[in-house]
Amino acid sequence: MSPNDQTSTHPMVGVDSFSPAEIARMVETRGTAKAAAPVVTTLVLGIVAGAFIALGAVLATVVSTGSTLGVGPTRLLAGAAFSLGLILVIVGGAELFTGNNLLMMSWVGRQIALRRLLRNWVIVYVGNAVGAVSVAMLVYAADWWKLADHSVGVTALSIAAGKSGLSFQVAFVRGILANALVCLAVWLATAGRSVTDKVLAIVFPISAFVAGGFEHSIANMYFIPVGLLLSRQSEVVAAAGLSPAALTSLDWAGMLTNITAATLGNIVGGAGLVGVVYWFVYRRGQSTR
Repeated sequence: MSPNDQTSTHPMVGVDSFSPAEIARMVETRGTAKAAAPVVTTLVLGIVAGAFIALGAVLATVVSTGSTLGVGPTRLLAGAAFSLGLILVIVGGAELFTGNNLLMMSWVGRQIALRRLLRNWVIVYVGNAVGAVSVAMLVYAADWWKLADHSVGVTALSIAAGKSGLSFQVAFVRGILANALVCLAVWLATAGRSVTDKVLAIVFPISAFVAGGFEHSIANMYFIPVGLLLSRQSEVVAAAGLSPAALTSLDWAGMLTNITAATLGNIVGGAGLVGVVYWFVYRRGQSTR
């Protein structure tokens, strides 16, 4: 047998991941199945996903507290920690609104009706909110914010104040960037055949979105509510050194503005810049109802 023959038949030749065209087909097929799933199942998995993302946010907050590495390395480390949330969603199995923006591929491919798409998004979004807010209430009740002499609480309060202080336009654009990266993480994870493949595929895009300071609507359903709770703790406010003006926007109106803007931006970034683009490239002309 010649060297060329040995190479052509060797089982390790080529790339083990699924190709982009195969990923596109799988995402479209899975989107169709997700859209047809029972309401109760979808809602419960949505609650689980919201809790998972919140737990990633909890870890990211602790990891970034007291860091002396500098802004860039600290944000990168926090992003790697936050990746826990999407790893739990993808590997553990749950329904995340931002990831489900990729159901857009099934809709533009005429695999599902618009009402099915919107039904899934609404149910999952509500579930995500319940899960994220529940974790915020649990960590608050657990006095998690008192760790390191209230330093963890200071970090959480500062994050919330910064997010609620963003203008609608800025939060919207940052939402686009955030979910483009989140949906790319989901896309890359779909390419992997093993748990290790999927975890590694998730970490870098998620680290990039967190390091970049972009806005994820579901994560903010944890970050801002926990900040609202901590704004009642005078010792945390004093330790944070935040002026009354800095906390002015940390209220229900500020939270609603941020989450609304981030949500709309997330849809544009995930459904539009990732879902529609990849459908156009790999599935256009191949999908039928």
